[in-house]
Amino acid sequence: MAIKKRASKSKSLRILVVTPEVTYLPDGMGNYANQLAAKAGGLADVSASLISCLYELGADVHIAIPNFRRIFSFEIGRLVEDELRLYLNKLSHSRIHLAEDRVFYYQDKIYGNYMKESFKVSLAFQREVVNNIIPNVNPDIIHCNDWMTGLIPGFARRLNIPCLFTVHNIHTQRLTLEYIEEHGGIDAANFWQNLYYEYPPQNYEESRSSNLVDLLTSGIFAAHFINTVSPTFLEEIINGQHNFIPGQVRSEISNKYHSGCAAGILNSPDPSYNPETDEALEENYDTTNFYSAKKANKAAFQKALGLTEDPNAPLFFWPSRLDPNQKGCQLLAEILFKIINENVKENLQVAIVANGEFKEHFHNIAAFHNIHSSLAVHDFSENLSRLGFAASDFMLMPSLFEPCGLPQMIAPKYGSLPVANDTGGLHDTIVHMDSLNNCGNGFLFNTYNSEGLKWAIEQAVEFHKLPEETKQRQIKRVMEEANARFNHSVTAQAYIDIYEKMAKRPLID
Repeated sequence: MAIKKRASKSKSLRILVVTPEVTYLPDGMGNYANQLAAKAGGLADVSASLISCLYELGADVHIAIPNFRRIFSFEIGRLVEDELRLYLNKLSHSRIHLAEDRVFYYQDKIYGNYMKESFKVSLAFQREVVNNIIPNVNPDIIHCNDWMTGLIPGFARRLNIPCLFTVHNIHTQRLTLEYIEEHGGIDAANFWQNLYYEYPPQNYEESRSSNLVDLLTSGIFAAHFINTVSPTFLEEIINGQHNFIPGQVRSEISNKYHSGCAAGILNSPDPSYNPETDEALEENYDTTNFYSAKKANKAAFQKALGLTEDPNAPLFFWPSRLDPNQKGCQLLAEILFKIINENVKENLQVAIVANGEFKEHFHNIAAFHNIHSSLAVHDFSENLSRLGFAASDFMLMPSLFEPCGLPQMIAPKYGSLPVANDTGGLHDTIVHMDSLNNCGNGFLFNTYNSEGLKWAIEQAVEFHKLPEETKQRQIKRVMEEANARFNHSVTAQAYIDIYEKMAKRPLID
């Protein structure tokens, strides 16, 4: 496939971001930018924030995403042919490039219940990117994300287009070349040598029907540069600290790292997480009036959850999904009643606003000990979760591992201090509080067990007992530092540095 090289006098590098998820796009990128919302996890937030910030900086940025019409609120049955044609005509002149395939049209969620559905979506998306979107955009750099885009770096390498591959989640799938070609419509024979296989391939024919292609590892293997979403998690992968990471993924990431082609870049929260403007709050605030406003938000949150309304109660908030394999909710369950009982004079409270398989255990703890006034367990609600950040004094995040994490960056913006395990992105974003030396923004524990978490919670309670003037001074500092550090400009600049390094020229002229 021939792709014309653009003139060297082009004003700026053209970046094509290829992602299966996105939450929002900035005004100006297309008439329907504000209606695109396809999200299954943190990848959506990160993709959207990066695209938005690059666009605002004046970069020539484009996005490729599947046209999930139902998710984008475009019900096919409600659109007459002329309206649909007009919609597509407008998008053709936009920076938004929707991959078109019937497999996307009736999806009501990003990933299907069956793996074959995910295969279909992934292959159809990549086929459209390879066959249509890349030739149309003619990018200088392609930026791919996770296993659902894992074939594209191999295609980009054949065209000698520098490709960045971001590893958000350590999850992969495997398919044969035969399946990719016959079911996906992708002519992988043209770049089969740029893919990563279950065992070293002898030749195309020998590998086609039996040698499985690892999609995530192929993306890492073929990309010119890769990044994880935190520096420490990258080091942990290379050092073999996590046994859930497949050997081939670790090996290829290590190869990139030792070749100087890997970096860790922290994600940043969506800018809507701002207590000054967040519409979910009872009372908005900034660093000048947070003291009284947080009390008003705490009262509203306690009332909504049935907790004792006490402005002075140390309130711990759990916003993450209740997944015992990663998030450490079982550690909290082991010590929960003890923590509440030992701090009954302070009226310590715990509020869980989250979904997940472990939620029933917390319901049972509250019922068995009859502590509903101190322990609240509620299904996840976006507005209630936002109010929780504003209401709480502390945010719980005792993850076993954390590729990046966002709650520990959101919480300090709202004046809520994180209590977390010292791992991955948590290590990169939290410094243990030291009010005497005027530093730190949370409470870290190093031994991953319930006693380690209990110690960190006790440290937080001791901080809560400090004189109000001391606490307010520290919380004000924490909020200011979080606003300066955890924002899209910082994240985007890190990606810009990689783009410029890959292209060997400035992103923006």
